[in-house]
Amino acid sequence: MLFRQLEYFVALARERHFARAAKACYVSQPALSEAIRKLENELGVPLVRRARTFEGLTPEGERLVLWARRIIADREALEHEVRALQTGLTGELRIGVVPAASSTVALLTDPFCTEHPLMRVRIETSLRSLDIVERIRRFELDAGIVYVQGVDTTGLTLTPLYAERHVLVAGSALVAGRTAISWADALELPMCLLPQGMRGRQLIDDALATLGLTATPQLESDSVATLLEHARTGRWACIVPQPWVAALGPTADVRVFELADPVVTAQIVLVTAAVEPGSVLTTALIGTARATDFALAPRPVTG
Repeated sequence: MLFRQLEYFVALARERHFARAAKACYVSQPALSEAIRKLENELGVPLVRRARTFEGLTPEGERLVLWARRIIADREALEHEVRALQTGLTGELRIGVVPAASSTVALLTDPFCTEHPLMRVRIETSLRSLDIVERIRRFELDAGIVYVQGVDTTGLTLTPLYAERHVLVAGSALVAGRTAISWADALELPMCLLPQGMRGRQLIDDALATLGLTATPQLESDSVATLLEHARTGRWACIVPQPWVAALGPTADVRVFELADPVVTAQIVLVTAAVEPGSVLTTALIGTARATDFALAPRPVTG
């Protein structure tokens, strides 16, 4: 059995298409197909359901692809450990980030890259917490910054980062003369929110449900930055995590209000695989996270 065969098998499971898998592995489609057939012969079980096209993995393939991913990840972890002993940390760290944390991830990755200048970091944003956790389990991501509530984190390592609070951001003209705004008042404004199904929106809907209220925004976007830009036109209001307002910087176009009764807060957590021995890359990232004071992020001025 060769690592190359396992890599081809994992690529096929990910791409679910022979031609795309071959392209991802920089080989011809016949070469990839033959390598997987040899792997099936060596293991003595069929891994792929074939017809004229790829039809999926067999039950045996679905189970064994988990082992293939783990073996490849362990090999990469071994290589990283050896290089770390020789020259310090090198390689690529893959991090998935929920949209709410894309304005604060630099508080973690900047000191990490400063401490380990030979490292490369690839950040994927606009991912759901569930997707990030699943991709960590499949060894497609090394770490994630997620909402921990409502997510099965069994078998994973959790490193708390900070607690975020949601605030109302509204065009200044919409809230002229107001010193406070209730949830009911907020819903009377032209509202733009994250779409249903995203955790940030679920937090808002849950808070409204306790008051017997429902949000029906005219505009929805999966980008917090897009919501804030709409608020800056002066004609919209949105409810977003407070760190995003700090990233927006001072502006006369909007005002920021804290929403109370209930207050919407959520814990943001760094998630990594809990395997032994652990990856030197994720171990170093956890060390940076524990040494970082996320409370140093500037706070917005409330309305």
